[in-house]
Amino acid sequence: QVQLVESGGGFVQAGGSLRLSCAASGRTIASYGIGWFRQAPGKEREFVAGINWSSSITDYADAVKGRFTISRNNAKNTVYLQMNSLKPEDTAVYYCAAEPSLPWKVITTPHEYDYWGQGTQVTVSS
Repeated sequence: QVQLVESGGGFVQAGGSLRLSCAASGRTIASYGIGWFRQAPGKEREFVAGINWSSSITDYADAVKGRFTISRNNAKNTVYLQMNSLKPEDTAVYYCAAEPSLPWKVITTPHEYDYWGQGTQVTVSS
């Protein structure tokens, strides 16, 4: 069983930056694909960024390309999401998720992920 805990969320003005962390426990996630998703009030959960097990493949939603960067440190069992040039429309609860079955690719659909964190709130003011 894998437990995921997100941290690093908060309140920031438009144009600012935040770095989210997703720390795993229970077992190593070095062989898992990891995704970041977000959900704003009244909206469905959407894919933000993903990284495969070796960091050789990353993928981003069009809305965050060029502003967000996903990375991982398998030695620390942690995945990061660096968010720059934040916009009010980035306001949401951000979740990380782990997927062990297809770790060599990036999965963008939430239902294919087996493990989820509790989420961290990101609020961007205009």
